[in-house]
Amino acid sequence: MPDMIQDPPVLIQGGMGVAVSNWRLARAVSQLGHLGVVSGVAIDAVLVRRLQLGDDGGHMRRALAAFPVPGVGEQIIEKYYVPGGKHGQRLVQMSMKRDKPSRQTEDLGVAAAFAEVFLAKEGHDGLVGVNHLEKVQATTLPMLYGAMLAGVDYVTMGAGIPKTIPAVLDKFAAGQPAELRIDVKGATPEDNFRSRFDPVEMMRGELRPLARPQFLGIVSSHVLATMLATKIEVLVDGFIVEAPTAGGHNAPPRGKLRLDEAGEPIYGERDVPDLDVIRDLGLPFWLAGGRAEPEQIQEALDLGAAGVQVGTAFAYCDESGFEADIKRRVIDLSRQSQAQVFTDPVASPSGFPFKVVTLEGTLSQENVYENRRRICELGYLRSAYRRSDGKMGWRCAAEPVELYVGKGGDEKDTVGRKCLCSALMANVGLPQVQREGDLEPTLVTSGDDVAEVARFVPPGADSFTAADVVRYLLPEG
Repeated sequence: MPDMIQDPPVLIQGGMGVAVSNWRLARAVSQLGHLGVVSGVAIDAVLVRRLQLGDDGGHMRRALAAFPVPGVGEQIIEKYYVPGGKHGQRLVQMSMKRDKPSRQTEDLGVAAAFAEVFLAKEGHDGLVGVNHLEKVQATTLPMLYGAMLAGVDYVTMGAGIPKTIPAVLDKFAAGQPAELRIDVKGATPEDNFRSRFDPVEMMRGELRPLARPQFLGIVSSHVLATMLATKIEVLVDGFIVEAPTAGGHNAPPRGKLRLDEAGEPIYGERDVPDLDVIRDLGLPFWLAGGRAEPEQIQEALDLGAAGVQVGTAFAYCDESGFEADIKRRVIDLSRQSQAQVFTDPVASPSGFPFKVVTLEGTLSQENVYENRRRICELGYLRSAYRRSDGKMGWRCAAEPVELYVGKGGDEKDTVGRKCLCSALMANVGLPQVQREGDLEPTLVTSGDDVAEVARFVPPGADSFTAADVVRYLLPEG
């Protein structure tokens, strides 16, 4: 167990999407005295595409030059960097074989996570965290190690039960190898499907001491919180208690899934966590989802929370990774009281409900969804399954239907599934050019608070900054 950081932050900026919570946003929030969080999801693909698009400002190359393993940063730059940018052309794809990665693939994952955290922490001594999804298991170990190499202070993780991660952080801090069990559908008790990462191999035998970051499990129930605080090998350091109003992936309702007239999941009393139980666990916790008002922050503190996590408000500030046009359009809709979010029970291949902003020209529109050729090119949300030969295979409910069914998947699971990996990359200005010449369409996710996000725009302005959000949330400082 690491030494506790004194005075935990009152405000955590949520780790959103693919590079929405980018290094610029996390750095801005951290410099304001709060916990800025970068998204670690698909960060290797983000780095590769930024380099191919010309690395505006030279930030990726500067961060890679600081990577502590000689030659790794240079090799990545040589392979992917395109001076001036490869605009309007198809981008080089990465290998999707990440459960047993090559040396180059593993180096890339570590270096990409290092670069994002390095840039977020550059030039100040504020706190920086990294967010991961438990569902995305194959890339977790190298990316956690890369973030630790850059001195990350906190790790947050949801979309699953992250019960092994605290022990992984302990091992990495001690320079020891770690393994992560991969959830494989159809696995037998005799199977042993795991990913493995060895810091000694990564560092070519030249280990350096690493600080062990705090680990916050993202939970939606007191039952899960209790398990993570009392019944695992290495206990968590705290929790982010997330309500179903939060953006991105939501925990499914407990019990049998029921939908309302609009087709959204119905949450009930069983889905409301008992904060008394969570408070009595004795660990710091933060409330998330619909907490972006000063009085709601005070309410959280009165309930015993250390503070709140806020995502949607920061998603549309100037520093976030969303394309400028997406921010402008959503803020305009909010001003007109027309910004809407639909909790889609089937959009995500992961099986978790996924919040989708209704926005013209995106995959939230049926015609855009139907006109996109189904293809899986990034593969982060694929599910592992046991093949008939006993080996592990991968399939995605958003890939071509015949491929999914040919791998033993049920055709009904493909209905309405959307390629979140490619769409979320497009959201942040990193779309693939498909072979037909079309750009990948976007799909914007936000919490319910997007309806009122225009309230953060100062009078006479068209946009707002991270500092504007913090001033609104904490007017007394």
